[in-house]
Amino acid sequence: MTYRSFFRMFSSDLAIDLGTANTLVYVVGKGIVLNEPSIVAVDRKSRQAMGFGADAKEMIGRTPANMLAVRPLRDGVIADFELAEEMLTYFIRKANKRHKLLHPRIAIGIPSETTEVEKRAVLDSTYRAKASEVHLVEQAMVAALGAGLPVTEPGGNMVVDIGGGTTDIAVISLSGIVYSKSLRMAGNQMDDAISEHVKRKHGLLIGERTAEKIKLEIGTAYQDGTPRTMAVKGRDMVYGLPKTITLEDDEIRSALTDCVNSIVSAVRVALEKTPPELSGDIMERGIILTGGGSLLKNLDERIRFETGMPVLVANEPLASVVLGTGMMLEDFKLLRKMCLN
Repeated sequence: MTYRSFFRMFSSDLAIDLGTANTLVYVVGKGIVLNEPSIVAVDRKSRQAMGFGADAKEMIGRTPANMLAVRPLRDGVIADFELAEEMLTYFIRKANKRHKLLHPRIAIGIPSETTEVEKRAVLDSTYRAKASEVHLVEQAMVAALGAGLPVTEPGGNMVVDIGGGTTDIAVISLSGIVYSKSLRMAGNQMDDAISEHVKRKHGLLIGERTAEKIKLEIGTAYQDGTPRTMAVKGRDMVYGLPKTITLEDDEIRSALTDCVNSIVSAVRVALEKTPPELSGDIMERGIILTGGGSLLKNLDERIRFETGMPVLVANEPLASVVLGTGMMLEDFKLLRKMCLN
């Protein structure tokens, strides 16, 4: 047994989905061991991190004057290097707590149109978080793998991964990407659109968590004849007092129109640029939706209506990226072939 293989017996290789909204960590041989919001609670004056993940999310909208809840990632890439490094270090230690003295080998999924500067930021932050090796892989590819698509076979597979900050669309065949597009339009932009609508139409200020709850409960991409309403609490912009209003699904669907149209248009463009031979495979296998944004009600129906293609939501849409990254980490030959760095 070599020193390296002996070392690996006691180390844990990690697959990480470093998302704008949530970070998931997969440990080889164990599965997903961590799923927490990508949020850091920070002291305003000292910029010292006071909490991470789920603990920090509980502080959103409830922090005292000296505290601030920050998302170190924006639109799928690192926006605050220092806080991203601290958050990564915390998550890696939490996931790798049995082997704290050994530095893990890590694979991370990133958006398809990430710049070289953005890739370097992810690499540097992960290495400083005590990784022994870092491998960057394309999110759409690992999302397809995690959704169960036969990406290594000579046939067309299309995946649409709608995360918090980006929507990644890819057509894949023979372990290669035939077409890819990363769109800075996803779940967070939907939340922002809802907040802006409620503010403009109802004069009510709501928080980030409330907007997300509205999206999940009554947000729809396609009318299905089932009316939905929801009572929402916020602060009246005129009087500054607490106020409750009732929202209907029709107005939320209208508020989400621009976001949904952008995603649907990008899917149509991807289909138009797909070689005819692979289009037939996609027609047979369907377009696979992954990511938290794919859970928007009737989004699959809307894309099906607009494209004429069968559309399916992955069995575990929230975990597809990290599951695929973990599968790639377990097949190191495939990882080295698909690695971007």
